[in-house]
Amino acid sequence: MDPAEGLLADPYAVYDRLRDTAPVHRIAGTDGKPAWLVTRYDDVREGLANPLLSLDKKHALPGNYRGLALPPALDANLLNMDAPDHTRIRRLVGRAFTLRRVEQLREPVRETAHRLLDALGTHGSTDLIASYAAPLPITVICDLLGVPDEHRRDFRAWTDPLVTPDPARPDVARESVVSLLGFFTGLLADKRKNPADDLLSDLIAVQEEGDRLTEDELMSLAFLILFAGYENTVHLIGNAVLALLRHPEQLAALREDPARLPDAVGEFARYEGPALLAIRRFPVRDVTIGGVTVPAGRPCCCRCPPPTVTRAGSPTRPPRSRPRRRRPPRARPRRPLLPGRAAGPAGDGGRPRRAPRTVPGPRPRGNRTAPTALAARPRPARASGDVLTPWLRGSVAPWLRGSVAP
Repeated sequence: MDPAEGLLADPYAVYDRLRDTAPVHRIAGTDGKPAWLVTRYDDVREGLANPLLSLDKKHALPGNYRGLALPPALDANLLNMDAPDHTRIRRLVGRAFTLRRVEQLREPVRETAHRLLDALGTHGSTDLIASYAAPLPITVICDLLGVPDEHRRDFRAWTDPLVTPDPARPDVARESVVSLLGFFTGLLADKRKNPADDLLSDLIAVQEEGDRLTEDELMSLAFLILFAGYENTVHLIGNAVLALLRHPEQLAALREDPARLPDAVGEFARYEGPALLAIRRFPVRDVTIGGVTVPAGRPCCCRCPPPTVTRAGSPTRPPRSRPRRRRPPRARPRRPLLPGRAAGPAGDGGRPRRAPRTVPGPRPRGNRTAPTALAARPRPARASGDVLTPWLRGSVAPWLRGSVAP
């Protein structure tokens, strides 16, 4: 099996091997340029909280980082910013993205989920991703941003090539970016003239002490909401269903007591999260992590902290000296303290926080059963077209083959 495919099929065996070998690995990117991969829990936490690791690509060595090429209007987003710019934009967004706005989405989300689930029951077999996991978040995001109904089919057509790009046709992804840029430009202009009850109109109107979001900031926020909200939700739903099919006793427990579903959602995110890596960072000067020096300007990727092994509801870290045993996902009634995920120069410095309460899912309606083919033949939620696959083939896979020394 290709090492990259093995990583996608069972990433935790590869993670264990990487952690047991060394805390930080020198790898090669798809363009052959060196990068560093941080794999152990304590070192990942240290890296994410280190202000010397910057999200801003201006700290990358010239010619040593390619990344995702976006127009400047879309590239100026929160994933590429440090404080104080990151802090300023988050503060303004927080004034528009309120609890009231989220509550307004609750019933529309439920109705969309019911409609898609009802449609699944009309077929003997179905593709979970195409029929449910993908259309659900794109519909919610369109409602949130105020995308008119007549443009939603185009919106989905432009989004899919970005989330599941075809390496043989890079021009399709580029054309999608251009189309989205043009669409958001027109949508923002329309919202300025005809504000409505949606997040995009609120973001245009929000101000604090005379400060407002610029046109490029509005554009990049809309793109980030679309891209991050869509991809992460698709993967979370797919991975959650796959985990339940692999652990039928947990599926039976949830069917017997649907009230446990809100807790189960948080458990799915812990057990099989949608992201394999935290976003890359660039050292503003040479930084030592786990005893390894990462040179200034070289991409540094932190493997998302592994699922915590819980004891009486308290998170504990898996020991470094021995492999971690993954237990089946379980819906737990208590909300443990989680490390602050936005730790670092753009976040809260790693202070512990309460795990957020999840919004309850759709209430059971009738006796829905899984389509036959879905229940009998699960497949990995991270398909070969996943946006990480080219990176995995070009960076981690060569190390697994022994061509790049740790």
